[in-house]
Parts: sequence; C-alpha cells; structure tokens
Amino acid sequence: MGAQADTWIREKAINNGMIEPFMDKSIHEGVITYGLSSYGYDIRISDEFKILNKHSDKIIDPKKFDPDLLIDFKGDSYVIPPNSFVLARSLEYFRIPRDVIVICTGKSTYARCGIIVNVTPLEPEWEGYLTLEISNTAPLPTKIYAFEGIAQLIFITGNSLCEMSYRERKGKYQGQTGITLPKIEN
Repeated sequence: MGAQADTWIREKAINNGMIEPFMDKSIHEGVITYGLSSYGYDIRISDEFKILNKHSDKIIDPKKFDPDLLIDFKGDSYVIPPNSFVLARSLEYFRIPRDVIVICTGKSTYARCGIIVNVTPLEPEWEGYLTLEISNTAPLPTKIYAFEGIAQLIFITGNSLCEMSYRERKGKYQGQTGITLPKIEN
C-alpha cells in the first residue's frame, strides 16, 4: 500500500463508502482505540452479542449449526466466561474494493487480557458487517466493551484486479447485516 496508507484508506472510505461510519482519526481518550491508524483501521463492535448457551448438551457442528446453542444479548459490555467465546458484529459496514484484501487482527489491549479476535479475511468485493468471534483464553472472566475498538484491519492492495471477486462467486456471507451464524451451501 505504501507510505500514504492512511490517505488511501481515508480516500476509499469517504469517496467509495468502504467503511461506514468512518472515523477519520484515531479515537483513544478513555476508550479502547478505534478509527483510522497509520496503516489500518481499528474497528468497533456493536452492542449485539450471541453468547453460548452453557446449559446445552449439544455439540457445536459447523455443518449443522443449531442456532439454539446461542442466546441473543444486548448491552454496553459483556463479560466472557473463562475458556468461552461470544459472537459479535462490527459497528462499521464494509465495501471492499476489487483490488484489496483485508486481514483482521485483535487489538493488543485485549490480547494482553487473554482475548483473541478471530475474523477471516475480507475478500475483494465482499460487503457487510463483520461477524467476529471473540474468545477468552484467560482462566478468569474478561470484560469487552461495545462501541469501542476490538480489532485492527490491515488493507493489502493487489498489483491487479482479482480474476473472480467474492461478489461474483456469490459468497454465502455477502451482504450480512447482523451476526451471521456458520452455514454451508447446499
């Protein structure tokens, strides 16, 4: 991407709607950082969560996922039990350009508390809200905060356009608007 990465991200976000809402600077006072950074963008999570129903005796199966394994929760924060996870969605909506792939990694503030954020790459021409899996690897409960930074996006531009984009493949997670559960195509 080069030395002017923040300028490129700003231009794509403002002129092409790549990130909405877009914070044109890093917001950090009194919160876990979010917004534009030097070579990326720190995203926030909304106040919508899907938490594991620990009273279930079912198996988590990605090929036959049972939605009853998760319970909807809405709040300004959530305490993840030890060795558990929560699903959340980004506050920002994304429209990834055809010549870009995006990698998501957790923020160091949470990583130092045992929190791991897992998101697969945002492929060329994917659009939607990100569904994030947030794991607590610590032996103690750990609190996460809605409307604050949770992960950083790193944008990688290709030398040419991809042969087939996520949109053209009709990817199964295209245009997701909420926390999207695992699914396979039939």
